[in-house]
Amino acid sequence: MRSHYCGDVSADDIGREVALCGWVARRRDHGGVIFIDLRDYRGIVQVVFDPQEKTAFALADQMRSEYVLRTVGIVRERSQETINPDMPTGTIEVYVHELKLLNRALPPPFQLDEYIHASEETRLSYRYLDLRRTEMQNHIRRRAQLACATRTFLDNKGFVEVDTPLLTKATPEGARDYLTPSRLHPRSFYALPQSPQLFKQLLMMSGVDRYYQIARCFRDEDLRNDRQPEFTQIDIEASFVSVDDILAIGEGMVSAQFRALFDEELPPVTKMDYNETIRRFGCDKPDLRNPLELHDIADVVRDIPFKVFSVPAADDRCRVVALKVPQGAQLSRKQIDDYTHFVGNLGAQGLAWIKITDLSTSPPALQSPILKFIPEDVVQQLMQRVEAHSGDILFFGAGRASVVNAYMSALIHQLGKDLKLFNPNQWAPLWVVNFPLFQIDHKGERTSMHHPFTAPACDLATLRDDPNAALSHSYDMVLNGNELGGGSIRIHDSEMQYLVFSLLGIDKNEAQEKFGFFCRAMEYGCPPHGGIAYGFDRMAMLYGHANSIREVIAFPKTQNASCLITGAPAPVTAKQLHEIHFPMNTKDVRTQ
Repeated sequence: MRSHYCGDVSADDIGREVALCGWVARRRDHGGVIFIDLRDYRGIVQVVFDPQEKTAFALADQMRSEYVLRTVGIVRERSQETINPDMPTGTIEVYVHELKLLNRALPPPFQLDEYIHASEETRLSYRYLDLRRTEMQNHIRRRAQLACATRTFLDNKGFVEVDTPLLTKATPEGARDYLTPSRLHPRSFYALPQSPQLFKQLLMMSGVDRYYQIARCFRDEDLRNDRQPEFTQIDIEASFVSVDDILAIGEGMVSAQFRALFDEELPPVTKMDYNETIRRFGCDKPDLRNPLELHDIADVVRDIPFKVFSVPAADDRCRVVALKVPQGAQLSRKQIDDYTHFVGNLGAQGLAWIKITDLSTSPPALQSPILKFIPEDVVQQLMQRVEAHSGDILFFGAGRASVVNAYMSALIHQLGKDLKLFNPNQWAPLWVVNFPLFQIDHKGERTSMHHPFTAPACDLATLRDDPNAALSHSYDMVLNGNELGGGSIRIHDSEMQYLVFSLLGIDKNEAQEKFGFFCRAMEYGCPPHGGIAYGFDRMAMLYGHANSIREVIAFPKTQNASCLITGAPAPVTAKQLHEIHFPMNTKDVRTQ
């Protein structure tokens, strides 16, 4: 039906007859000559209809946006004044002598070009149209290239791709499961996997040695730009490995992706302890392109009369920090008020600041409503601590450490973006290592920092004596402030596994009920093993410079987990509920 794709026609084809198929991207009538931009998934080419070709010209006059056409014509060079340097095919056009209408189209609800202004709801409702746009086609193709590069690298490293079950048993992994009722087992349910965690560890116990999977996973949780109820991850597990072995594999895979997608090398990857990232940036996924860092000042302000600083400075559960913004004294009072409101939404009680007008004078020329509460010698110590210069501004955070870390790390990100403190086209990869094994949640309960199968970096006795101080053999890869993937060396000893369960409040009976099959397998010669999982959708989003993972998934759900094309989730019939032994409420089902 076609000899070429629209985007593949080039100057090498001048003088040749080509047959093209595609959609009408744009139609223009210029002085009796009709121009149509014909689009397919490879690109756009201009096709020309002259009145001398009477049949084709008459039919072209009827063409409208998104009509599906087949054209046959001769490739020719464009005149100098009509060359379009912004199009790959901008130096040529096709003079058409044969045109066939393959299908008509209703007027599209939005213009399918790069300057789209349609709402996301409209775009998702007509996703099959949205996907015709060049930007979306590029996202889909880049995603496929990413999968290909990943498989090629792991295949060459001796990994075996294995599919794990999608219908499995509910296990606690930090989010709610999607449950699927069983027709054959009344009042029993499968769970869709939040990850293949247990099965990939079972594969290590099975002697597979090196496993990977580009796996579909499901989590019933509140959504954000980088979350979906169903998502894809690159899942990797290997036996007889150390932390450094897994880091080398993960780094090598991302490097292979960079070469395949960008034809460039991944920049050197920084390695940093978890505690250092929290101290310097307030979070465990810092954007290393951003030069802003936090400075602890509790020891400097502990004895000053300003209780906003001195009270938390004397409390081990709290933190007092300063953030220096180079040349930030140019910020207006309105901008400072906007940042105060910004951190207020994240739990801050306010945002103290000092503008440094001139440090060369005596006393230094400073502006701030809090200066009257801070002795001059303390001010001098603060300037030295942060290595301040004239023209800088200092922002301060004080209070419970977790809250201060949350809003000050967000402020670092916002200031870096607003003040253009880094090149957005750079890449800054980072390994964060040596995470705590446990964390204390808002209820005061101990939970896993990663998951309960993560190996402690200590022995049984040490873990039993002081579990909250235990570190783990775990690691996250961060790219430009986004967690790209995370993993750990796993527990391979059943006694250690039961101890971790008990420290998480899971007694032996509950552990047997939920994980008995897993712990039993561990007792049949489980090798030391570890792995990592990368967020495939997030990778595609970052590599494509998209604003949301919904942009790089062909048919994503909305932020309330619904599909605007199909109407899912949707009610089912009473018959369907009866077949799965489900208690029926006639208000919730269709009666047919």
